[in-house]
Amino acid sequence: MGSSGLSRLQGLFAVYKPPGLKWLHLRETVELQLLKGPVEGSEEKKLTLRATSVPSLTTHRLVRGPAFTNLKMGVGHRLDAQASGVLVLAVGHGRSLLTDMYDAHLTKDYTVRGLLGKATDNFCEDGRLIEKTTYDHVTRERLDRILAVIQGSHQKALVMYSNLDLKSQEAYEMAVQGVIRPMNKSPMLISGIRCLHFAPPEFLLEVQCMHETQQQLRKLVHEIGLELKTSAVCTQVRRTRDGFFSLDDALLRTQWDLHNIQDAIQAAAPRVAAELQKNLSLKLGHQQLPSTGQPWGLKDPSSTLELESCSGQ
Repeated sequence: MGSSGLSRLQGLFAVYKPPGLKWLHLRETVELQLLKGPVEGSEEKKLTLRATSVPSLTTHRLVRGPAFTNLKMGVGHRLDAQASGVLVLAVGHGRSLLTDMYDAHLTKDYTVRGLLGKATDNFCEDGRLIEKTTYDHVTRERLDRILAVIQGSHQKALVMYSNLDLKSQEAYEMAVQGVIRPMNKSPMLISGIRCLHFAPPEFLLEVQCMHETQQQLRKLVHEIGLELKTSAVCTQVRRTRDGFFSLDDALLRTQWDLHNIQDAIQAAAPRVAAELQKNLSLKLGHQQLPSTGQPWGLKDPSSTLELESCSGQ
């Protein structure tokens, strides 16, 4: 595929970002791989093909024009350097679809690993140690109760930011389908959170959320530790789904080449179009209500420090 082929490369695809790699460097790497074009034949072809003495003008600069040296690529919901997982990229006019993804306020899934017994200045295991605590009193049941309260408080906030008329049939149907979403910017909202594995001092959470940052998820682990009357640090943040892109769709580093990216864009295109159309319909169906401020005394629903009800459990 030449420069004309690259100019026709339009759409969304997902890659897997490994930990320790900045999203900006990842984008530059993918751009360079695309500009390289397809591999110039395999070893077998090199053994069987011979160069001819007849010159080919199809690759001459005066025939094909200047080389394609710039590729317009956009990045979806970003991941910081320490986090890993699904990262959505856009090529060409596909960048406009990133705006549609933002406006759809789609949820994202994460697995978050925590470690009980210590606190650091940045909520990460490699941060400056602030204190060590005991955790023998922490049980799976107590953790599950705290997670249930967190989810309940965030679901109330989610309804508030959705601006739905709670007395309408539409709001009821959307609640049943689980598609209530905020229509504007909001703090981090958690639509689901549960413990997947508990083996003190380690535990693994699955978090479904929107409008989050990875640092907020690390802070969430710290605050859960406080609610458990101990301390905790985050050891891993891994995004397993970003909207309609999952781990199964994410290209590994060895697949960041022209053919695999082209195939990924083509495979995702029908699903992207259908999901964005569905979310547009949901957005148009929302009944906008005047803002009534923040009820329930929730200054920031992303904070678990509001969970005084758990303190006595």
